[in-house]
Amino acid sequence: MRKIAFLRSVGIRRADPYIQQAVRGLAAQGIEAGLFHTSGSPGDDDFPGHRHRLDRAVTPRQLADTVAAWGADAAVSISLPCENALRDATAASLLDAAGIPTVMTPLAATMLLVDKWETKHLCRRAGLHVPDGIRADSGLLAGRGLPVPAYRDALRAQAARLGYPLMAKPVWDSTSAGIRTLRTPAELDAWLAGPPEASAVLEEVVEGDLCTVDIVGRPGSYQVLPLCWTGRAGADPVFTFADVRWCGPRPEADAAFARVARALVRLCGELGVYGSVNVDMVHTAGRFVVLEVNPRIGGATTLSCAASGTNTFTTLARMARGLPPGGGPARRTGWAVEFLTDDPVPPAALAELRDHVTVVTAHELVIDGAPRGDIVVLTLPEGQETPTLRALTDLHTRTGFPSAGVLRKLTSLLVR
Repeated sequence: MRKIAFLRSVGIRRADPYIQQAVRGLAAQGIEAGLFHTSGSPGDDDFPGHRHRLDRAVTPRQLADTVAAWGADAAVSISLPCENALRDATAASLLDAAGIPTVMTPLAATMLLVDKWETKHLCRRAGLHVPDGIRADSGLLAGRGLPVPAYRDALRAQAARLGYPLMAKPVWDSTSAGIRTLRTPAELDAWLAGPPEASAVLEEVVEGDLCTVDIVGRPGSYQVLPLCWTGRAGADPVFTFADVRWCGPRPEADAAFARVARALVRLCGELGVYGSVNVDMVHTAGRFVVLEVNPRIGGATTLSCAASGTNTFTTLARMARGLPPGGGPARRTGWAVEFLTDDPVPPAALAELRDHVTVVTAHELVIDGAPRGDIVVLTLPEGQETPTLRALTDLHTRTGFPSAGVLRKLTSLLVR
């Protein structure tokens, strides 16, 4: 094998530093990596290999043809969010047919998993808890096709059964985009009268702790990465990176998740998941409620890798080479914490931070072309919580970094 193509749809920096480690590992084996991306302008430090920028509107056929023209022997999808996973799954079906094996969940399964309504049924049949809900078809609400005069009243009756507030989630969106909270029957009426442009799932609000897990591999050999905790779930949708996100000791929840992990692995095997899936859940009253199963790497992949000493991108590259991915749970090796800053991190403060913790990555976060501040991921061993907090408090006093809000959250998290 001489060349492996990586398909990407967002800035590669969100994969720091693990994509660089994986690419350099391939180079040491005499394998060239190529990045075929539709966002960002990565340099040698971001992706030390061949780079080819494609238009955001590239079709699956165009993507597959470009990868084939480069001479790829295999390909790996590392795109997100879900609409780009679907693009890659379609391109993968074309690449596979052309004799270029691609690490990506098969198209039929990808189409099920990007559909929140289909995913809800898949999870329920797998014995997993999901929020109760109903599907609202935008075509029927807009009067397209078959007229169904009772449709709005049927949705109102079902909504009354579920109870308020309700969350209205576009069936085919992800990363919390397009979610609306409907607190009363009057708000539902206004939403129905809109009508929504896209079909949606109306579901009960589940309050609790948001968490996410990545599962990587192929049928018969899946690696379940550690749980990452990402904030609070409630009636109001929140920005994905609004809270401190972390992976660390939580014994009761970890024990309860073991059964859920087994059910998720069975579901992945039944669907033929090949590559990575990301599962978003709410932990409430001792149980895990599954919100989404995304057929792609997750937004917390760097965090879960940092917490476990693993590298999802190396695993995916191994799969592209026909090597076993390695299965079973990836054990957590310490604390991993991720937070977003409003302003760029002062270089001097970052250098001093490295004296006290392992800084995994610190770079600007860009979403849909807009800068959102600097994202910082750090790790520390269990047992070092108190001295780490003392050092962070002193650093904040002298430099203002980390911010007072982040420091309060870190204190609450690490002092238990």
